[in-house]
Amino acid sequence: MDRAPGLSVRLRLTLSYAGFLMLAGVLMLVSVWVFLLRDLPNVKAGIGGVQVRSQLALTFLSGAAVVMAFLLVFGLLGGWFLAGRMLAPLTRITDATRVAASGSLSHRIRLPGRMDEFRELADAFDTMLARLEAHVAEQRRFAANASHELRTPLAISKTLLDVARTDPARDTGEVIDRLHAVNTRAIDLTEALLVLSRADQRSFTRERVDLSLLAEEATETLLPLAEKQGITIETSGDITPTTGSPALLLQLTTNLVHNAIVHNLPGQGTVWVRTGVRPRTVVLTVENTGEQVTPRLASTLTEPFRRGTERVHTDHAGVGLGLAIVETVAQAHEGTLTLTPRPAGGLRVTVELPAASPG
Repeated sequence: MDRAPGLSVRLRLTLSYAGFLMLAGVLMLVSVWVFLLRDLPNVKAGIGGVQVRSQLALTFLSGAAVVMAFLLVFGLLGGWFLAGRMLAPLTRITDATRVAASGSLSHRIRLPGRMDEFRELADAFDTMLARLEAHVAEQRRFAANASHELRTPLAISKTLLDVARTDPARDTGEVIDRLHAVNTRAIDLTEALLVLSRADQRSFTRERVDLSLLAEEATETLLPLAEKQGITIETSGDITPTTGSPALLLQLTTNLVHNAIVHNLPGQGTVWVRTGVRPRTVVLTVENTGEQVTPRLASTLTEPFRRGTERVHTDHAGVGLGLAIVETVAQAHEGTLTLTPRPAGGLRVTVELPAASPG
């Protein structure tokens, strides 16, 4: 934004200090003059009395002029020095802002001293820079991972097409089937990225939603997959009203149930889907049997493109964004996501969302 040049804050503070000091000096001198006149002894009228008064006024005004000149110089110099001292933290904050604007987010102000308005502003700015730096780093990792994930199916498709072109005798049906599978995976990845972006931007209309109904819908949709894997799904719970996007919350629930089926014990596993109500929140819990999960591994499962050891070996491998989407959708709805390893193996995933207001 173009702005007309103006006086600096330091100069304005200096003039303010000097002006206030001059005003205080004038009031002090006026007070002295008033009290001096009141306390003067009665001087007889005549030429002698007039001369005494005139001499007194001249002496007082001369002294007052010297005092006011001293106050003006002292006010300007002292005000300039004090304003510089007071505004020094603001200069450091401004310099840090310029450094951040140039693209460097690693710089910190770290303003020393006790807490005051400037130090509170500097600490808030340092916190903002730290979050921005972490967010930018996360976005760069995400972009690199997404590029890698998208490049893989495209490279496979190119290889299959090259093989089909150079080997006319090769069975085209097999190539078409493999191309179809690779293309389906690329489409799933693209759709997952779009869902993740939509949830992250919070560009959705909020409606009243019952999580228990979404849990039932997700379970019914994935029941054939569970039966194929030999997995038993048990559902229970209460009506859990919340507000948000029905499509995104259904995606959240579906991802959780899908993960619980895929990461399970084939032929003898179980998935528990429960909903519940707390004083101010509603809770969706999806729990499954499976291999032992360490707390360290559980803390990383929400990272984009993070895969468990068994995921890539199944027919329903997913694209590595399941729990990342769940976490983003939960946060977009002012909720939380908690992953807890089960002592007997498997994982317990809990999503807690604000309860809808009655009515």
